[in-house]
Amino acid sequence: MKKFDTKVQHLKYKVLREVARQAWAGTLLENVLDIPKIIVPNTTPTMRCCVYKERAILAERVKLAMGGNAEDPNVIQVIDIACDECPAAGYEVTDSCRGCLAHRCEDVCKRGAIWFDNDHVAHIDKSKCVECGQCAKVCPYFAIVNRSRPCQNACKVKAISITENNAAAIDKTKCIQCGACVYQCPFGAITDRSYILNVIDMIQKSDDNKNYKVYAVVAPSISSQFTYAKLGQVISGLKKLGFHTVIEAALGADMVAMAESRELAEKGMLTSSCCPAFVAYIKSAFPKLLPLVSHNPSPMAALAQYIKENDPQSRVVFIGPCTAKKAEAQLEKVKPYVDAVMTFEELQALYDSRDIDITALPEDVLDNASYFGRIFARSGGLSDAVAQAMKEQNIDFALKAVPCDGIEACRTALLKASKNLLDGNFIEGMACIGGCIGGAGCLTHGEKNKAEVDKYGKEAMEKTISDAVSVLK
Repeated sequence: MKKFDTKVQHLKYKVLREVARQAWAGTLLENVLDIPKIIVPNTTPTMRCCVYKERAILAERVKLAMGGNAEDPNVIQVIDIACDECPAAGYEVTDSCRGCLAHRCEDVCKRGAIWFDNDHVAHIDKSKCVECGQCAKVCPYFAIVNRSRPCQNACKVKAISITENNAAAIDKTKCIQCGACVYQCPFGAITDRSYILNVIDMIQKSDDNKNYKVYAVVAPSISSQFTYAKLGQVISGLKKLGFHTVIEAALGADMVAMAESRELAEKGMLTSSCCPAFVAYIKSAFPKLLPLVSHNPSPMAALAQYIKENDPQSRVVFIGPCTAKKAEAQLEKVKPYVDAVMTFEELQALYDSRDIDITALPEDVLDNASYFGRIFARSGGLSDAVAQAMKEQNIDFALKAVPCDGIEACRTALLKASKNLLDGNFIEGMACIGGCIGGAGCLTHGEKNKAEVDKYGKEAMEKTISDAVSVLK
């Protein structure tokens, strides 16, 4: 039964599962140093040079599974000791160089970084090269290539550089916490810190929800995950873990769609505020456009606020595909309402740390939202929901939405908006390809996820947004 896309995800899961298992038992502090040995016994071959290095890396993974360094709030972290297997990044001359007489690469280089050996083969002096790529463009044999690391290719905001020690480094002023580098790193050297211990602590101290109730707010993209079980069994599993109530974040999406449609009609031009990575990108790369960002909270924050206002002693845990949500929960305006954020990867680890086989559980019901709230999970869904909200509220406004599928599409739309060239009045920004269904914290990624979300949306009992939000009044 395959639960994850990659072996790196599975390794991360094993660490989380063991940390959680020890935490439930109250033995974590006394056994924390033994966890690497539990995961990689002496006889187990590893993908590293030796079992000792793998255990040293696992020790760092354990630290991040336990929350990491409290003084460094960045959700995305680099495990330096694990980041040494990728080749040096930058432009290189390959074996395709024929030692030609033209030497166009030398002529075009303004830094004098190209030199030739006795066989007339070109080489690049890295101390002089500024990575402009002009030499690669003029080479008739395409012998000069740019070897970018997977993490650098994945990071569309260019927040990753390579240190002198050949390890990745994250520019925290640029990082939007989207986690694209986490999913793409083939060695798992970049990962997101976990707050799984906070969740376990909340559940244990609730004393079967006698002291306070613990609410699980689940993202609509859950419908495309845990494909080995039925969604109703996933919900039953959450309650078996100790959550008092499970609510769809899609209900928060319905709330936001109603409010955001009114705000758009009032202002005439707006960008969505649902994706925290997209909002973070505007702050770092297009700060002049910040006035256009919707003042409405994200569906997670909106629903969590509603829960806290009606049950002030409650604890709210958001569960979804997004690493950026962990950063959003740290914001001053969100912190009072969201107590912890977990990814679907971490939820799987939590199930298995308690030996809960969700396939053996009866099906519970999850039905709090409309079709439109549920399709927020995929690109274009938010725009459809805003259009529907306008229709239901009789708002006379010519909506011209620009759905942005991935951060590169977001950059294009924002750049046009900054120059008053955008053919649209509502930018739906989704940092991950496909929308939330492409989040780094998903168990699986793929085209089928969109179909699953749409299918899940059509199963909603509430057919209109107004019907869904009416229960909140």
